[in-house]
Amino acid sequence: MFKKILVALDHSKADEALLPRVKDLASLTRADILLLHVSHGWAARWQENLNLEDSQEIKEDREYLDKVGDELRGLGFRVTSRHSTGEPATEILKAAREEDCDLIAMTTHGHRLISDLIYGATITKVRHESNVPLFLVRARAE
Repeated sequence: MFKKILVALDHSKADEALLPRVKDLASLTRADILLLHVSHGWAARWQENLNLEDSQEIKEDREYLDKVGDELRGLGFRVTSRHSTGEPATEILKAAREEDCDLIAMTTHGHRLISDLIYGATITKVRHESNVPLFLVRARAE
């Protein structure tokens, strides 16, 4: 069924809703897991253009990816990680294409009305431009 699942991590509490479901799905399908986090703060977005050192955000995001990857590997999953900077939706689509993923797993925060226009841009872009199915999990209220 699925061979490689891209898991777009928020580096937030939302991941606690997504990861158990991804583990279940990967167990059933024996899929590889690609963990992706996109740092998108000011320094992350301008790091390459301005030749900036890694910001604290980027360092923490990489450590988080390593931690989650190690936990999943410890449970027997085949896991790779990828850290990107910039626009999250663009980087998710790019990684899915380059890494030959056949499913993208993400959380949705369930915003309504104006909030959805402001905060739902990542899912909207990925949903409209992806060539592979999406697995959306509603994040728990924080």
